[in-house]
Amino acid sequence: MMELFSLAFFFFFFFMPRLASPQVTGNGGGGVGGVSSVISRSLFEEMLMHRGDRYCPGGFYTYDAFLAAANAFPAFGCSGDLDTRRREVAAFFAQTSHETRGGWNGAPDGKYSWGYCWIEQLSPPSIYCNANYTRFPCAPGERYHGRGPIQLTWNFNYGRAGQCLGLDLLNDPNAVKQNATVAFMTALWFWMTPQTPKPSCHDVITGRWSPSAEDQKAGRLPGFGVVTNIVNRGECGHGRDGRVASRIGFYSRYCRMMGIAAGDRLDCYHQQPFGWEYVDEDPSSFCLQPLIQKS
Repeated sequence: MMELFSLAFFFFFFFMPRLASPQVTGNGGGGVGGVSSVISRSLFEEMLMHRGDRYCPGGFYTYDAFLAAANAFPAFGCSGDLDTRRREVAAFFAQTSHETRGGWNGAPDGKYSWGYCWIEQLSPPSIYCNANYTRFPCAPGERYHGRGPIQLTWNFNYGRAGQCLGLDLLNDPNAVKQNATVAFMTALWFWMTPQTPKPSCHDVITGRWSPSAEDQKAGRLPGFGVVTNIVNRGECGHGRDGRVASRIGFYSRYCRMMGIAAGDRLDCYHQQPFGWEYVDEDPSSFCLQPLIQKS
């Protein structure tokens, strides 16, 4: 969602309190045929091999937290044939690895082995409050900079995600950096949910999205590049961009590890960015079932 602006060593993350994980329903996580059949614990550890490095915030992201979050989104990693399912998981972890990356040129095991290093955006330049979204007013003193795997940003995204997950993220955005299951849930919520005029990342990568005539004219054709356009449109449409190349680097690595082809149209260098359309929508339109089961 938002770029991580520096590689300062935020050691206080090691001591952050952990909230109790919310209870969820669904069958997308560790059940038979669920996403755990696509990405095993050992593969998760190999893909994100440096997430617990001493230069990163203490291995905040865990496989168990990922499965617990995926359990609330049963279509994630469970749609289509096995290659399609693998491709979606690879794409999700590629995009989120870029958002949370801690690697550098010459890093041990290569810079694309350093996903999931950071929990929140470093040195955010603003509080990311858009007052036009009156359904989701900013809470006094709170900041809505990037947090979690997808670097959830802006008050309206915290509000929409919280509405759907049964969490008051407008008043407590720090819950995303204090609870790994919540962090993964916000990332999967963003991944699975279309937001006008953008399709969902899930629909694009699983082949469910058909581009409109306007999309085709804008060069937005199915592929990993459109997913990047959805996640951060500002990287698209102006030629080669190192951030886009980083996302492709993570994706290519994960596809190789899963034994699948990355496919075509990996970049968005010449795609027009999706527009930014303000819609005073019914918040329920951004919710997918099943939601969190309240205890």
